[in-house]
Amino acid sequence: MLNDFVPPDLYPASAEIFLVAMACAILLIDAFFGAQRRWLTSSLTLLTLVGCALITYLTMDAQVVLTFNNLFVDDLLSDFLKLLIYLAVIVAIIYSRDYLAARGLDKGEYYLLVLFATLGMMVMVSAASFLTIYLGLELLSLSLYALVALDRDSPRATEAAMKYFILGSLASGLLLYGMSMVYGATGTLEIGGVAQALHLGVANETVLVFGLVFIVSGIAFKLGAVPFHMWVPDVYQGAPTPIALLIASAPKLAAFAMAMRMLVYGLFELAEHWQSMLMILAVLSIALGNLAAIAQTNIKRMLAYSTISHMGFLLLALMSGVVGPDKHFALNAYSSALYFVVAYVLMSLGAFGTILLMSRPGYEVEHLEDFKGLNQRSPWFAAVMMAVMFSMAGVPFFVGFFAKFSVLLAVVDAGYIWVAVFAVMFSLIGAFYYLRIVKFMYFDAPVDAAPIRASLDMRFLLSVNGAAVVLFGIFPDALVSLCTYAVLRSL
Repeated sequence: MLNDFVPPDLYPASAEIFLVAMACAILLIDAFFGAQRRWLTSSLTLLTLVGCALITYLTMDAQVVLTFNNLFVDDLLSDFLKLLIYLAVIVAIIYSRDYLAARGLDKGEYYLLVLFATLGMMVMVSAASFLTIYLGLELLSLSLYALVALDRDSPRATEAAMKYFILGSLASGLLLYGMSMVYGATGTLEIGGVAQALHLGVANETVLVFGLVFIVSGIAFKLGAVPFHMWVPDVYQGAPTPIALLIASAPKLAAFAMAMRMLVYGLFELAEHWQSMLMILAVLSIALGNLAAIAQTNIKRMLAYSTISHMGFLLLALMSGVVGPDKHFALNAYSSALYFVVAYVLMSLGAFGTILLMSRPGYEVEHLEDFKGLNQRSPWFAAVMMAVMFSMAGVPFFVGFFAKFSVLLAVVDAGYIWVAVFAVMFSLIGAFYYLRIVKFMYFDAPVDAAPIRASLDMRFLLSVNGAAVVLFGIFPDALVSLCTYAVLRSL
């Protein structure tokens, strides 16, 4: 009845409401001013993200708040991840502006699709229901499909977008089918309600396990884990470099949140089942990602396989949260997973940012040989790229080393010493293709002597990015403490 309707509390979703309102305003402003005032669209987009960050910070509370009929949750984990998503998207936009403008791709739809993709990530991060997770995921995915095909005159970009769309639709179908089986077994789509039904033992476990297989498959696709990795190299290579940068960064934070909400918060009673699934996915991802990357000559494909191997480490951390048959919750494992994904996003922004810095009109940096002699052309940005490559390889004392080390400690604490040894061995193998880039930059003659030109804001931000990779490795305590506190206060 209408008299029984209780209006939802809009306060926890203030940032999302602000972003939607601004996106609609930017759409009208861009349509009115057109290409003549494109800087206005870009500036308003950045101001929107800064405004969202300010709202999220001001509405941050240690209390867990549910609203929209238990579809939306506001907790410290969601607030922390949202702030990181805003930061990653802002950096991606600033890195991309010169590249897009030089190629005629600096269009209003780029900024609007980025905003709607950000909204999808925000909804995923704050989802308290399987339904909300799916809505946020589809909003993010549809925006990314369109962004990959942003360069409509490029057959390679169009092909990548079609592959991404078809395989992404299949994965979404798998995820939705798994959710429907969980709903059939428990009678609810709320994450808290599913957890309660499992705890009370009123759900059909056989149906749940079948649904769990489909859910894990959907999560693995969004992370790019083996054997659901087929789209990653093709999309990274085919998409315009700024779009590859976006895909490689902020959506990983949202995918981590989706895995935490569904597996840890909702289906933890089935941990003995999904733990073994994640172990298989992690081992395969680390092995195939590192071995396949060695054979690559295209830098974006190499970074794609690097992503696959890094997502294997993320799955190892999630898997290690279940210690023994008592399903003991390991805070250290999940905080290590969060720390790892933050470090990975930081490294990805630095790697793709350097590629965008070196690219210029009529010249795309796509091959490993394009990095030859970079130290002679720009010693500072060669040092930034070296720091990022060392960090991805897990060389001390960079942020990537401590991220991998924390994951390996969690794996050993969980009793899977052989898995930790396996991961270390393949990390040593994978170090080859990272160090090869460093060798090209410092020991080979440059194939292109053209000066590197970029805007001051991009040069400054990329320098800060490189410094963060180093400083968060030397002083990791602050970031580790933030990750631990965010996970602890959101349980």
